[in-house]
Amino acid sequence: MKIERLGQDKIRIFLTFDDLSERGIQKEDMWQEIPKVHDLFTEMMDQAYSEVGFDASGPLAVEVFALPAQGMVVIVTRGKYENQQFGSLHEDEMPEEIYEMEVTLELSDAIVYAFSDFEILIEAAHVLQPSITDAGRLFNYKGKWILHLEPEDLDEVKHPALIAVLAEYGESTSVTPAVLEEYGKLVMPENAVRVICEHFKRQS
Repeated sequence: MKIERLGQDKIRIFLTFDDLSERGIQKEDMWQEIPKVHDLFTEMMDQAYSEVGFDASGPLAVEVFALPAQGMVVIVTRGKYENQQFGSLHEDEMPEEIYEMEVTLELSDAIVYAFSDFEILIEAAHVLQPSITDAGRLFNYKGKWILHLEPEDLDEVKHPALIAVLAEYGESTSVTPAVLEEYGKLVMPENAVRVICEHFKRQS
């Protein structure tokens, strides 16, 4: 379980499938009101408080993104108390836990790989280019180059080989396209693989 603070009132939690299976949770359970999911959420909030100081009191909006190859990403956004609702309560009478969770689920088939060095990305692009002609968006996010592809961008027959190339040169990342669009810098909005190959030569 990895926790990252995105803002004062927002965190991102990455759960691997191992994290879920260790707790007896299936991917489909994540948006159901069952005790073990509540226990997992409580554990996540406790860890978020201890690691990044995120206080989960108050209404929370929870977005769950399922990534087919990597796991699940949970975005938690903290809202504000409504003064009318708690106006008659003294501070020491405030409820300890108010999980007014608004849970939404998004299934994402996006293929997202991070490259720490642009030269490595150039190498990968030249290897990918014969099989990926018009595809890919490139972002810069937290000092890394992030290549975002959709499954339909890849030849179904060559799909495993292309993923192997991406994994050889880059690393799979839990950053979702939604997070990239909101917090990343869009460098190449389309055809990123071809554009990189046209403008940058491989190191011999």
